[in-house]
Amino acid sequence: MNENLFTQIESIRNLTIKAVEGISEQTLDIVPEGFNNSLRWNLGHIYLVQEKFAFHFAGEPVQLSESFERLFARGTKPADWNEEPPTREVLLEMLAEQPIRIQKALLGRVDEPVKAPYTTGSGVLLSTIGEFLTFTLYHEGMHINTIRLLKRFAN
Repeated sequence: MNENLFTQIESIRNLTIKAVEGISEQTLDIVPEGFNNSLRWNLGHIYLVQEKFAFHFAGEPVQLSESFERLFARGTKPADWNEEPPTREVLLEMLAEQPIRIQKALLGRVDEPVKAPYTTGSGVLLSTIGEFLTFTLYHEGMHINTIRLLKRFAN
Protein backbone atom coordinates (compact mmCIF):
# COMPACT_ATOMS: atom_id res chain seq x y z
CA MET A 1 0.00 0.00 0.00
CA ASN A 2 2.75 2.41 0.97
CA GLU A 3 4.54 2.42 -2.39
CA ASN A 4 1.27 2.34 -4.35
CA LEU A 5 0.11 5.55 -2.70
CA PHE A 6 3.25 7.40 -3.78
CA THR A 7 2.92 5.98 -7.31
CA GLN A 8 -0.67 7.25 -7.42
CA ILE A 9 0.37 10.70 -6.21
CA GLU A 10 2.94 10.88 -9.00
CA SER A 11 0.50 9.53 -11.61
CA ILE A 12 -2.25 11.99 -10.69
CA ARG A 13 0.26 14.84 -10.72
CA ASN A 14 1.40 13.82 -14.19
CA LEU A 15 -2.24 14.02 -15.34
CA THR A 16 -2.48 17.54 -13.92
CA ILE A 17 0.69 18.67 -15.68
CA LYS A 18 -0.32 16.99 -18.93
CA ALA A 19 -3.72 18.74 -18.78
CA VAL A 20 -2.04 22.15 -19.14
CA GLU A 21 0.71 21.25 -21.62
CA GLY A 22 0.85 23.75 -24.44
CA ILE A 23 -1.37 26.28 -22.63
CA SER A 24 -0.07 29.85 -22.91
CA GLU A 25 0.54 32.22 -20.00
CA GLN A 26 -2.41 34.31 -21.20
CA THR A 27 -4.79 31.34 -21.39
CA LEU A 28 -3.77 30.31 -17.86
CA ASP A 29 -5.32 33.55 -16.60
CA ILE A 30 -8.68 33.43 -18.39
CA VAL A 31 -11.64 33.16 -16.02
CA PRO A 32 -14.59 32.09 -18.18
CA GLU A 33 -18.07 33.34 -17.40
CA GLY A 34 -19.59 31.27 -14.61
CA PHE A 35 -16.21 30.46 -13.04
CA ASN A 36 -14.39 32.17 -10.15
CA ASN A 37 -10.90 30.97 -10.92
CA SER A 38 -8.40 30.38 -13.69
CA LEU A 39 -6.17 27.51 -14.73
CA ARG A 40 -3.25 29.24 -12.96
CA TRP A 41 -5.27 29.50 -9.73
CA ASN A 42 -6.13 25.79 -9.86
CA LEU A 43 -2.48 24.82 -10.36
CA GLY A 44 -1.33 27.00 -7.47
CA HIS A 45 -4.16 25.77 -5.27
CA ILE A 46 -3.30 22.12 -5.95
CA TYR A 47 0.31 22.80 -4.98
CA LEU A 48 -0.66 24.73 -1.84
CA VAL A 49 -3.06 22.08 -0.52
CA GLN A 50 -0.67 19.22 -1.31
CA GLU A 51 2.16 21.06 0.44
CA LYS A 52 0.11 21.64 3.57
CA PHE A 53 -1.50 18.20 3.67
CA ALA A 54 1.70 16.30 2.92
CA PHE A 55 4.28 18.32 4.82
CA HIS A 56 2.72 20.70 7.33
CA PHE A 57 0.48 18.16 9.02
CA ALA A 58 3.32 15.59 9.03
CA GLY A 59 5.55 18.06 10.88
CA GLU A 60 7.87 18.52 7.89
CA PRO A 61 9.08 21.85 6.49
CA VAL A 62 6.88 23.30 3.75
CA GLN A 63 8.16 24.99 0.60
CA LEU A 64 5.71 27.85 0.18
CA SER A 65 6.27 31.51 -0.46
CA GLU A 66 4.08 33.85 1.59
CA SER A 67 2.18 34.84 -1.53
CA PHE A 68 0.77 31.34 -2.07
CA GLU A 69 -1.73 31.72 0.78
CA ARG A 70 -2.90 35.10 -0.52
CA LEU A 71 -3.14 33.90 -4.11
CA PHE A 72 -4.26 30.29 -3.93
CA ALA A 73 -5.96 29.51 -0.60
CA ARG A 74 -9.55 28.37 -0.56
CA GLY A 75 -11.87 31.31 -1.16
CA THR A 76 -9.30 33.39 -3.07
CA LYS A 77 -9.68 34.35 -6.72
CA PRO A 78 -7.60 36.07 -9.39
CA ALA A 79 -9.99 39.05 -9.50
CA ASP A 80 -8.71 39.96 -6.01
CA TRP A 81 -4.98 39.53 -6.72
CA ASN A 82 -2.74 42.52 -5.97
CA GLU A 83 0.55 40.81 -6.79
CA GLU A 84 2.08 38.81 -9.60
CA PRO A 85 1.42 35.07 -9.41
CA PRO A 86 4.14 32.55 -10.27
CA THR A 87 4.77 31.99 -13.97
CA ARG A 88 3.54 28.90 -15.79
CA GLU A 89 7.10 27.54 -15.88
CA VAL A 90 7.65 28.04 -12.14
CA LEU A 91 4.29 26.46 -11.23
CA LEU A 92 4.86 23.42 -13.44
CA GLU A 93 8.38 22.94 -12.04
CA MET A 94 7.06 23.12 -8.47
CA LEU A 95 4.23 20.70 -9.27
CA ALA A 96 6.58 18.21 -10.95
CA GLU A 97 9.06 18.24 -8.07
CA GLN A 98 6.54 18.01 -5.23
CA PRO A 99 5.67 14.26 -5.47
CA ILE A 100 9.39 13.41 -5.34
CA ARG A 101 9.83 15.41 -2.12
CA ILE A 102 6.70 13.82 -0.66
CA GLN A 103 7.98 10.31 -1.24
CA LYS A 104 11.44 11.12 0.15
CA ALA A 105 10.01 12.65 3.32
CA LEU A 106 7.05 10.35 3.99
CA LEU A 107 7.79 6.87 2.63
CA GLY A 108 7.24 4.41 5.47
CA ARG A 109 5.24 6.93 7.52
CA VAL A 110 1.71 6.57 6.11
CA ASP A 111 0.31 4.98 9.27
CA GLU A 112 1.85 7.63 11.51
CA PRO A 113 -0.72 9.78 13.33
CA VAL A 114 -0.48 13.55 12.89
CA LYS A 115 -0.24 15.81 15.94
CA ALA A 116 -3.41 17.72 15.07
CA PRO A 117 -6.14 15.83 13.17
CA TYR A 118 -8.02 17.95 10.65
CA THR A 119 -11.56 17.90 9.30
CA THR A 120 -11.79 18.95 5.66
CA GLY A 121 -14.40 21.34 4.30
CA SER A 122 -16.29 18.28 3.06
CA GLY A 123 -16.38 16.80 6.57
CA VAL A 124 -13.68 14.13 6.23
CA LEU A 125 -11.58 13.63 9.38
CA LEU A 126 -7.88 13.11 8.60
CA SER A 127 -5.68 11.81 11.40
CA THR A 128 -2.77 9.92 9.81
CA ILE A 129 -0.22 10.93 7.19
CA GLY A 130 -1.69 8.33 4.84
CA GLU A 131 -5.19 9.73 5.25
CA PHE A 132 -3.93 13.20 4.35
CA LEU A 133 -2.07 11.89 1.30
CA THR A 134 -5.05 9.83 0.15
CA PHE A 135 -7.35 12.82 0.48
CA THR A 136 -5.03 14.86 -1.76
CA LEU A 137 -5.70 12.36 -4.57
CA TYR A 138 -9.42 13.15 -4.34
CA HIS A 139 -8.73 16.87 -4.08
CA GLU A 140 -6.41 16.97 -7.08
CA GLY A 141 -8.83 14.84 -9.10
CA MET A 142 -11.59 17.38 -8.50
CA HIS A 143 -9.32 20.15 -9.71
CA ILE A 144 -8.21 18.17 -12.77
CA ASN A 145 -11.88 18.07 -13.77
CA THR A 146 -12.15 21.83 -13.21
CA ILE A 147 -8.98 22.35 -15.29
CA ARG A 148 -10.53 20.38 -18.15
CA LEU A 149 -13.71 22.45 -17.97
CA LEU A 150 -11.76 25.72 -17.84
CA LYS A 151 -9.74 24.68 -20.89
CA ARG A 152 -12.94 23.97 -22.81
CA PHE A 153 -14.50 27.33 -21.97
CA ALA A 154 -11.30 29.40 -22.19
CA ASN A 155 -10.88 28.71 -25.92
